[in-house]
Amino acid sequence: MKLTGVELRRVSLPLVSPFRTSFGTETTRDALLVRAVGTEAEGWGECVAMTAPLYSEEYVDAAIDVLRRYFVPAVAGVDRATQVAPALAKFHGHRMAKAALETAVLDAELRTEGRSLGRELGAVHDRVPCGVSVGIMDSIDQLLTAVDQYLDEGYLRIKLKIEPGWDIKPVAAVRERYGDILLQVDANTAYSVSDARHLAQLDAFDLLLIEQPLDEEDILGHAELAKQVKTPICLDESITSARAAAAAISLGACSIVNVKPGRVGGYLESRRIHDVCVANGIPVWCGGMLETGLGRAANVALAALPGFTLPGDTSGSSRYYRTDITAPFTLADGHLAVPTGPGIGVDPLPDELAAVTTSTEWLPL
Repeated sequence: MKLTGVELRRVSLPLVSPFRTSFGTETTRDALLVRAVGTEAEGWGECVAMTAPLYSEEYVDAAIDVLRRYFVPAVAGVDRATQVAPALAKFHGHRMAKAALETAVLDAELRTEGRSLGRELGAVHDRVPCGVSVGIMDSIDQLLTAVDQYLDEGYLRIKLKIEPGWDIKPVAAVRERYGDILLQVDANTAYSVSDARHLAQLDAFDLLLIEQPLDEEDILGHAELAKQVKTPICLDESITSARAAAAAISLGACSIVNVKPGRVGGYLESRRIHDVCVANGIPVWCGGMLETGLGRAANVALAALPGFTLPGDTSGSSRYYRTDITAPFTLADGHLAVPTGPGIGVDPLPDELAAVTTSTEWLPL
């Protein structure tokens, strides 16, 4: 497959409701889509960078700039997805932009050869269990109303976003009301090691895990925290590669890993992280970044690998969008079906895509 060019397409999709975390509130998904066009097929990748550098140092405008100036020209001679990472290795960081470009090339390659992403990665399931991430609310009553809705829709696991001042009481309220549902929390780096005694209060609620309680660079702090709390520590922002995962596991900083393909540089590196975790007996699950149907399709394929033993944030399309840019992903008995078509297995719907597109740029090769 010879690449002839790459399109950078920016889209803006309103969320069905504001999504608040410890680092900010989102009301609209400002996303960058990458379309790699080859001589025989084209493929799509979604960049999960946010509008502002809040979750990580990456943001949409920077992703567009680095793709235009450096990454797209660097893949001019690439004809397979496995060649993308080596071609971009000399450029530091920008894993989300790298992931979007590699995924687009991988999608085009697999479509050319008639193979699905799930089969390519090593999926062993035809459907995956789904959890849902519940943002920080203005009140306990509002939180319980939201959880009521998600459980009624069939989600098998509830994740609560927490921060100092919104942690013990909301978790206690959800556990008291809903009994032994699968429940976990996500701090998005909002705490420090000095909060260990406070966080240990969460041990009373039999949580699956506490996700990324400390700063992403504080691996030793997570190892220390793991000695002081009984709730399993899961790392998210700290896991940027298979090497980082291996180091964190070796140091005892986590007993569970959240794999987000954009954060680690793509689905091929995600598979390596999966393999490292499986070799060390560490469960993994697939996180989410408010993806459209394009990114969601690829995440569902990844979540079908054997080491993904916990429900991920691979929620249905309606969790975030009234109208998605692909055919919607809909829960059936708390699960989403793994796409079986070539590549990521879904295509953008032309009218829906056009309606949310804010800009396009064609980069010929």
